[in-house]
Amino acid sequence: MSKQVQDAYIVAATRTPIGKSGRGYFRNTRPDDLLVAAVQSALRQVPTLDPKAIEDAIIGCSFPEGEQGVNMARVAMVLAGLPHSVGGVTVNRFCASGLTALQMAADRIRVGEADVMIAGGAESMSMVPMGGNKPSFNPTVFAKDENVGIAYGMGLTAEKVAAQWKVGREAQDAFALQSHQRALAAIAAGEFKDEMTPIEVFDRQPDLASGQVKVKTRTVDIDEGPRPDASLEGLARLRPVFAAKGSVTAGNSSQTSDGAGALIVVSERALKQFNLKPLARFVSFAVRGVPPEIMGIGPIEAIPAALKAAGLKLDDMGWIELNEAFAAQSLAVMNTCGLDPAKVNPMGGAIALGHPLGATGAIRSATVVHALHRHQLKYGMVTMCVGMGQGAAGILERV
Repeated sequence: MSKQVQDAYIVAATRTPIGKSGRGYFRNTRPDDLLVAAVQSALRQVPTLDPKAIEDAIIGCSFPEGEQGVNMARVAMVLAGLPHSVGGVTVNRFCASGLTALQMAADRIRVGEADVMIAGGAESMSMVPMGGNKPSFNPTVFAKDENVGIAYGMGLTAEKVAAQWKVGREAQDAFALQSHQRALAAIAAGEFKDEMTPIEVFDRQPDLASGQVKVKTRTVDIDEGPRPDASLEGLARLRPVFAAKGSVTAGNSSQTSDGAGALIVVSERALKQFNLKPLARFVSFAVRGVPPEIMGIGPIEAIPAALKAAGLKLDDMGWIELNEAFAAQSLAVMNTCGLDPAKVNPMGGAIALGHPLGATGAIRSATVVHALHRHQLKYGMVTMCVGMGQGAAGILERV
């Protein structure tokens, strides 16, 4: 039974391109700057909205420290030029941070506590590495065998899922290749244009002869990760990374990445007050815990829970964005839940497009919103596994 008092509608949804971490587009671009660009772009989509009506901004980030610390959400709202009355909070559920931010923003509206909210996510794995700058586990984690999985690297959990769910190397490599092929086809067809905010990148280099700093600018408007040269033969040559006799490689794992996404969520009252056009209705969300050492199966528990909360069936979903943390866990989830491969990541996933951790949920939510309209589908889902043993799933309805 729903306890909401009103519906929450998405009226703007956008994202930046996704860059490769360390050596890509955004290696020298701060994550809060990416977030500012995404938020400003979302606001341009709703020119009749009074920014003073925005109650709060909820932003996801997996490792909120360094350049993406000091409450990046609040910093970005100020830098985006929003009124000082607009709040900002940064939330962390690792890979589901961006989706959780959207859920929290929608819930504020659904229970009647707000009429206009900003949701989003941002992550720079170039500037803040996986695990953060100073990872530190509670020593008690290692006192009991059942807790040790909390400290497992994500790749090791993927190996355990591959073994337990019997997902072979060949199947993983074929899934990875398909991700690249679908992504490249979608880029060629212009499928990402509606959701994409082009970003101007500045590259600065010192000129020792003149003592000046040379600045080169370029605009990027496509994801950097998809590889036209990807092949089964090339993938097969890669060695396992996380276990000597394993099957998980760099080629069938998600890419470490930089990116940001932003959505604006409003009530029906705000729709009428500001003459806004709804793109999607936020339908339901669910999160479930699973053993940390097999965190990749999280969506197996979260997907049915989200469907139950929505009063829907799996067949009702026209588009599913399943974050490809690893091919092994993606295939385990798809096979166990009976997901239609044609509906899952039709434009490729994180193996090809990249996975900027806390931003991914917001980015893929923007993907679903626009895909539902382009293809005239009714319901879409965003789902992912979460480090340390969780799964999350959210359902959106085209309006």
